[in-house]
Amino acid sequence: MIVKEKNGDGFLDLRICDNLELMAEIKDNTIDLIYCDILYGTGRKFKDYQDLKPIRSEIESHYIPRIKEMHRILKPTGSIYLQMDTKINHWIRCIMDDIFGYDNFVNEVIWSYNKWSIKQKAFAKNHDILIFYGKTDKIIFNELRLPLETPRKKNKVDVKDGKKVMKRDENGDVVYKIQDSTPIDDVWELNNLGPTNSERLGYDTQKPKALIERIIKASSNEGDLVADFYSGSFTTAEVCKDLKRNFIGCDINPNCFEKAKERGLFSFTDEPTNVD
Repeated sequence: MIVKEKNGDGFLDLRICDNLELMAEIKDNTIDLIYCDILYGTGRKFKDYQDLKPIRSEIESHYIPRIKEMHRILKPTGSIYLQMDTKINHWIRCIMDDIFGYDNFVNEVIWSYNKWSIKQKAFAKNHDILIFYGKTDKIIFNELRLPLETPRKKNKVDVKDGKKVMKRDENGDVVYKIQDSTPIDDVWELNNLGPTNSERLGYDTQKPKALIERIIKASSNEGDLVADFYSGSFTTAEVCKDLKRNFIGCDINPNCFEKAKERGLFSFTDEPTNVD
C-alpha cells in the first residue's frame, strides 16, 4: 500500500511494506537524513508489532542488510540516527562502524526522560540512545541552542600578538555581550509521552514530536528528503510536514496507516491501496 501526498512544494510518501523492499527502489545517494526508531531487541510482543529477540545473530541478520542499504541511499552530506536502548546498542554500534566507518561516528545522544518505574535492584532505566553517523565528514549540521533561564554576561575577546585578550572600549572598560542561549549538548532531557498526552495515538512505543523535531532541524534543511524505515505511527512524517521537509518511509504493519490517517497526513477516508 502506498500513499503519496503533496506537502506544499514537496511530498510525503508513506508505505506499508518491508523496509528492504522500499529501500531497493531508492537510488544511490538520494536521502538527506535517515531517522529510525528501530526494533530494540526486547523479545516482547507489543500490541502493534513483534520485537526481535536479544540474540546477536538475530540482530545482525536483521540489521546488516538494512544498514547497508541505508548507507547506499544516503547522500554524501547525509546523516543517520538510529534510536534504541541498551539491550542492543553495543551490537548496532559495531555494525555501524563496519558499514559507515568508525571515523564517521558523530555522537551518541542520550534521550533522558521521566517515567514511572517499579522498584528493582538497579538504577531506574530512563533513557534511550541515539547513534548518529555521517556518510562522510561533509554532513549538514545546524547548531541548535536552548535559551538560558538566566542570561549572563560574557567577555568579548580580541586577539593581540597571537593571544586572546579581553576586548575593551576606548575608555579601557571591558566589553561584554549577553549570552541568552547555549548550544544543545548530547544529553537531551525531553518528556516522554504520558498516557494522557494529547499526541498519543494509542501506538506502542510512540515517540514525542519534540525529539524528532530536534533531529530534523539539526541535520536537514527545508526541502530536504528525510526517511524513516520503521515509521510506526508516522510521527516523523508529521514532523516533516510541519517543518517543510519531504518524507519517504514505511512500516510493515497495515494498522499504521490508520495512525497516519489520524494525524491528517492524507485525505483518504478508506484505507488506500497502491495510490500514486
